[in-house]
Amino acid sequence: MTQIESGAAAPVLTVGTSAADSTGRPWFEAEIAKRREFALAMGGPDKIERQHARGRLTARERIERLVDEGSWREIGMMTGSARYDERGQLISVEPSNVVCGQAKIDGRDVIVVAEDFTVRGGSSEATNPEKWQYVERLALTYRWPVIRLVETAGGSVNLLEQMSATKIPGYPHWPMVELLATVPVVGVALGAAAGLGAVRVCASHLSIMTAEGSYLFAGGPAVVKKAVGEDVTNAELGGAGVHARASGVVDNEAADEFEALDDVVRFLSYLPSSVHELPPVRACADPVDRRDEALSTTIPEIKQYSYDMRTLLASVFDDGSLFEIGRYFGQSQITMLARLDGHTVAVLANDPRWLGGSLTVDSAEKITRFVDMADTFHLPVVNLIDQPGTFVGRDAEQKGTLRKGIRTAMALEQASVPWLSLFVRRAYGLAGAAYGPIGGGSINRRLAWPTAHWGSIPIEGGVEAAYRRTLAESDDPDELRAELYARFQPVENPFRTAERFGIQDVIDPRDTRPMLCEWVRQAYRILPAQLGTTARTMRA
Repeated sequence: MTQIESGAAAPVLTVGTSAADSTGRPWFEAEIAKRREFALAMGGPDKIERQHARGRLTARERIERLVDEGSWREIGMMTGSARYDERGQLISVEPSNVVCGQAKIDGRDVIVVAEDFTVRGGSSEATNPEKWQYVERLALTYRWPVIRLVETAGGSVNLLEQMSATKIPGYPHWPMVELLATVPVVGVALGAAAGLGAVRVCASHLSIMTAEGSYLFAGGPAVVKKAVGEDVTNAELGGAGVHARASGVVDNEAADEFEALDDVVRFLSYLPSSVHELPPVRACADPVDRRDEALSTTIPEIKQYSYDMRTLLASVFDDGSLFEIGRYFGQSQITMLARLDGHTVAVLANDPRWLGGSLTVDSAEKITRFVDMADTFHLPVVNLIDQPGTFVGRDAEQKGTLRKGIRTAMALEQASVPWLSLFVRRAYGLAGAAYGPIGGGSINRRLAWPTAHWGSIPIEGGVEAAYRRTLAESDDPDELRAELYARFQPVENPFRTAERFGIQDVIDPRDTRPMLCEWVRQAYRILPAQLGTTARTMRA
């Protein structure tokens, strides 16, 4: 155990004494300074040097990098394990391995909880759980966002003997669910995040881990080897390649710690401090009446051709305002925060470059979580639709894509925020129907580009199914197929749907930004009446 020794013996202190030291200063001034010195020393020079050698910042360096300069107010700084001599004089203090406090980010109050890996590897067994639970309850009471900077080896068997008893897992005073329903919560894995640490990263509205050196798992390689006999490395078990790309347990992958901390700041800039407030509105230099001529030719004339949806989005929303969440998971679906005339909106869009933009198990899960977050914080939703349908095949059926798709449709239907659906190309089948709330009390503005087409099934597939025998018996099936396509093609014309008020308007693609900016101002007029907690929290 590393102990940081005091440079000089402290006098025996009596509560309430008015004694002064040799300099004439009050006795408590030196005592406070000494105890703060122990806390600031963390695990000692060797442990700090080892942390830096791994390419990682310390907990305190991370906080300094994250928050507004001069705004940090630590809570529980003197918490730790103290040693006294036989006269009751303080010898040393091993500080708590969790650094907590209040600060400001962009001038707004936040709570930060950072685990200190230099003290007992940030072990959850070695920490004082009341400390971090208290500050998170404080955040709930004062309606401040919570940021967790996680680096912990998890539980420690070595400490059980000192504790003389084990405990039932869980923290009854930790308001995990209430926090998710009330304030923005961000979890960042900046090294190992095992056990409770993994939970604290994932139980958030945005989770981030670094591409290298961060690992997240319920149990590490040694536990896995003992439990199931697998030999795995940290990266194979819980690296960014697993959780930010394959499992979706973590939302975003950052190149390094600096990018991860910058992403925390940027994410919070889109959200209110709590569900009882509106998101901040930023000054916008991007003209609301800007018309991008390129939008008129964005959608290829040939249906099978793809295009870059992100370029389309950049043309519509405020310049530089796109913040993507979950880019490498469920990649057929894009989920972003963005701004229109400075107002925060949640953005859904299909990515035709990935499985055609179809609905998969992963993309369904991604949509559900994102819509729940948008609804929690009363963010208007803009959905740009190019949905070819539910992904099909044996693997898709075995994974339960239909059930996940229905769950997603329910999340959209239950959303209470202002919603605008813009059909830019396809919308077919169950997945095509899951474009936003279509019943209940929510109003979904439905607009379309002239390039849009929709139905219960694409005409090409419908012809193959309905005329299978006729095509098989035809002397020239290709010619017959082309004739059938030409016969049914006019039915897909979006103007015919508009004639029946199936769509509220077919717009010039170049008018998209002006119309969305007008809509978002209307949406923000009604949002104050919706503030407060919603019936559901985020389905983490």
